[in-house]
Amino acid sequence: MPDGGSGLGGWEIDYLERLRVERGRAQRTVDAYASDLEQFGEWCRRRQLDALAVDVSTLREWLRSMETRGISARSRARKLSALRGLYRHLIEAGRIESDPSELLRARERRRSLPRTLEPEEIERLMAQPDVETPDGLRDRAMLEVAYGCGLRVSELVALNVIDLGLEEGVVRCHGKGGKERLVPVGDEAAHWLECYLERGRERSARTATEGAVFLTRRGRPLSRQWFAKLLKRYAVQAGIAAGRVSPHVLRHSFATHLLEADADLRAVQAMLGHARISTTEVYTHVNRRRLRNVYDRHHPRAR
Repeated sequence: MPDGGSGLGGWEIDYLERLRVERGRAQRTVDAYASDLEQFGEWCRRRQLDALAVDVSTLREWLRSMETRGISARSRARKLSALRGLYRHLIEAGRIESDPSELLRARERRRSLPRTLEPEEIERLMAQPDVETPDGLRDRAMLEVAYGCGLRVSELVALNVIDLGLEEGVVRCHGKGGKERLVPVGDEAAHWLECYLERGRERSARTATEGAVFLTRRGRPLSRQWFAKLLKRYAVQAGIAAGRVSPHVLRHSFATHLLEADADLRAVQAMLGHARISTTEVYTHVNRRRLRNVYDRHHPRAR
């Protein structure tokens, strides 16, 4: 196999293609892994090391060098994950006999609890768009669907009209790795979606080239970055610090508020599209923390 210029003998190209085609990993993930592997190959080249024949002590040195440069624990863990995946691929291909990263662990990072908004803050946020205008109807519908369905922002902007099953009370979204799932849509979100489709989208749809639900005035699908900026603007109008709000905070709030209302954890996992229940379990920690805060504030024997 020709060398891909990364110092990894070109094997990373085959590995990344396998991730994309066989395992259905998102293109952003594949691109991030490609960058991570290229950086590791360059690090080895500068030290005249064979990237495919390093030992665990060399990998520890590599991790320490990243920490010294101020690379976050999250990024270090992802880079190590990319390298581990490549080594496993090389073992399966018979290129190497053992994985030098097998006994190596990125320094454990404390898993931060997701930020959420209080229900009354959600209400203030939803009240900000001017629903007397087509843009306001679109924005209100987007906010309601983002929070009411717990969608990732990439899933929200990728919604097509054909994905809406409002009579059945569901929307079909396309998650990570191209996986589809049906998510319940509540009465409030369904109401504003219908209002937007009837009185707001038709103006843009006259020139629309795609079947996206949420469109610009020129009929183009909206971007993730656009929605993030819109959300922060409405948060400030609602008296909420912009730094506390992001599209993912709405998703976190969706999950947390469901669990606070005694929703089943497995059901929340399915609605969020999490592959592992451990990913969803972080919201139970948020719930326990809130219960403790309520106890400390209100019980006469708490302090």
